Amino acid sequence: MKKKIMSALLCMTLLMSVLMGCGKTKQGTTTALSDSGNRKYKDFITVDVFDELANYQGIQSGWFAKIVKDKFNMELNIIARNVAGGGETLYQTRSAAGDLGELIILDNSNGKLNDLVTSGLVMDCTDLMKNKDIMKNYGSAIEKLNEDLSQEGIWAFPNSISDQAATEPSEGLEPTFGPYIRWDYYGELGYPEMAALDDFLDVLEDMQKLAREKEGNDKIYAISLFKDWDDNMMNNAKQFCCMYGYDEVGFVLAKADGSDYSSIIDSDSIYTNVLKFLYKANQRGLVDPDSTTQNYDTLQNKYTKGEVLYCPWPWLAQNKFNTQENKAAGKGYMLATIDDMNIFSYGNCPEGDSKRVIAIGSNAKDPERLADFIDWLYSPEGIELNAQANGAAGIQGLTWEKGEDGKAALTEYGKSALPSNEVDVPEEYGGGNWKDGVSALNFKPVNLGDIDPGIGEPYDWQVWETTIANNVTPLSEDWSAHNNADTAMNYLRKNNLIIVAPGSSYATPEEDSNITTIRGQCKATIVENSWKMIFAKDDDEFTSLLNTMQTTANGLGYDEVLKVDKKSARDQNDARVASAEAYPSQNQRKE
Repeated sequence: MKKKIMSALLCMTLLMSVLMGCGKTKQGTTTALSDSGNRKYKDFITVDVFDELANYQGIQSGWFAKIVKDKFNMELNIIARNVAGGGETLYQTRSAAGDLGELIILDNSNGKLNDLVTSGLVMDCTDLMKNKDIMKNYGSAIEKLNEDLSQEGIWAFPNSISDQAATEPSEGLEPTFGPYIRWDYYGELGYPEMAALDDFLDVLEDMQKLAREKEGNDKIYAISLFKDWDDNMMNNAKQFCCMYGYDEVGFVLAKADGSDYSSIIDSDSIYTNVLKFLYKANQRGLVDPDSTTQNYDTLQNKYTKGEVLYCPWPWLAQNKFNTQENKAAGKGYMLATIDDMNIFSYGNCPEGDSKRVIAIGSNAKDPERLADFIDWLYSPEGIELNAQANGAAGIQGLTWEKGEDGKAALTEYGKSALPSNEVDVPEEYGGGNWKDGVSALNFKPVNLGDIDPGIGEPYDWQVWETTIANNVTPLSEDWSAHNNADTAMNYLRKNNLIIVAPGSSYATPEEDSNITTIRGQCKATIVENSWKMIFAKDDDEFTSLLNTMQTTANGLGYDEVLKVDKKSARDQNDARVASAEAYPSQNQRKE
């Protein structure tokens, strides 16, 4: 932490020296650094970014693109499998061609990073990063990620590094998952209690009827789904499992505390029960018929218009619909309570999250420039700007500023633009609208609950003292009065409705090629039949499709893959236990 503070003080000193010799814009930001990229990097380049986490494909645009060009004289061409389709096929095709990308952001499951190292598709950054702040501030986490790879070196950098306890939730005011619903309609129904998912279904049906009557729009649906993120299973179905404390490891759904490891195709598995729930929802006319054909972008737009009543993630529904105007009118998505829920929470990762990594491709045109870029991503300024997609505050002087008391606070512009709204951006910042200019990388180098040394508060603007004090709206007041809590996370913790999986650096190891082949065949039938089961015409067809999924998967060798995944799930839990012991909370340390 001392190193981080010293680094930040040095940066502030340098910035002040620049400010003394240049003017400021009306928002209070300097224009002195606007051509720094052109001065240091003579040639403008386009960088191909293979990004398995991105939900946008194409050239990064808007305000973040301008920052990248001004600082590094380059633009980012995002290649996103989530958008391009094909799943692992895109990764395999580009890997086989010997050029995955110049900058690579990877879902590091199944030993992918090690595979790239042995295949020579990523670059050793040991010399490139020598003496840079990233190694001074986060060297131990970076070394932990790279120590078990097949070749010595610094090949990649982990996601979400934190200096907080592994046993504490990494989220801010809201969990990652949960039953988020249109609270205004729920309130009009009298806040009916929900003991289990069947009750939730009844409430969603009543909400859909009410919303359609009030809006005069028969295209409003309780639930809307999409296929973009499907992999080992149907991703949208898995989200309900996360509401009950489970997350996936291949074909296993593992409880956060290691108490259960569920095979997804078992007749009584939590995954199969969720498919039954969604089937019942569709039978009642509550599932959007566009679900089988729409993509994530289409779904986002429906949340912006308030046309879907339930969302499994606060960072989607709230970001798109809970504008200042809607919240002032008492409208918005808020966490509902299902009495038997036990929401999965990711603990902090002091050693970094090795499941998501960033690396430089071996064919990069200018590796020194990309090393500087990665170093910047892990700096306080880089975190504020790039991680705006994940909840950071964005551009100082435009979306936020420091008051005379030293406290960070959103500007009036920031209150309109954040978290991701279609608000016009001044031309000097790149033009366009705020939402379209947000970083498309979807990579979070440092946990946003960690302290930004420049302000003495977390990077996450939603937990700033000024934000909490100024963010009381009719919507939040109604939710707080009903739940007797100021935030969703405080409510969940107080009522034992959340379960934390201690953060660790564990990533699933590379598997035998035969297992990979069987997995690919099995998951194809699991995903295909999962979707068919939800839209089955009756109970008999649902049961028949379940039997087909089970029989086909078992015939392909499902049990062989399941054994591998159960071992990985148990190894992951061992790593979590070890991390909890190594990085306990303050209360645990006292004990």
